[in-house]
Amino acid sequence: MRHVLVIKLDTARANDAARAGRLGQTIGAILDEQKPEAVYFTEIDGVRTGIMVIDIPTASDIPRIAEPWFLAFDAKVGFHPTMVPADLEKAGPDIAAAAQAYG
Repeated sequence: MRHVLVIKLDTARANDAARAGRLGQTIGAILDEQKPEAVYFTEIDGVRTGIMVIDIPTASDIPRIAEPWFLAFDAKVGFHPTMVPADLEKAGPDIAAAAQAYG
């Protein structure tokens, strides 16, 4: 299932990695392993943040995705299941049924 991950790096750990010249290298290594569909970097609430779109087939894959970020950067990682338009279209009958029953 496709997820959007919000990965907030701990500032002190990321600063240490930047000073040591390994911030980009470490992030690159993690991304090479995880092979996300897309990834963007920004700041949220003043914190270095990655926003990643990735397929996570089963719940047992969550540690494989989260642990490198936790261990390398003491990151906070949020998992958000998400849909593309085709998924939303397939869900249309269920949405309509819910609207009829509860709307």
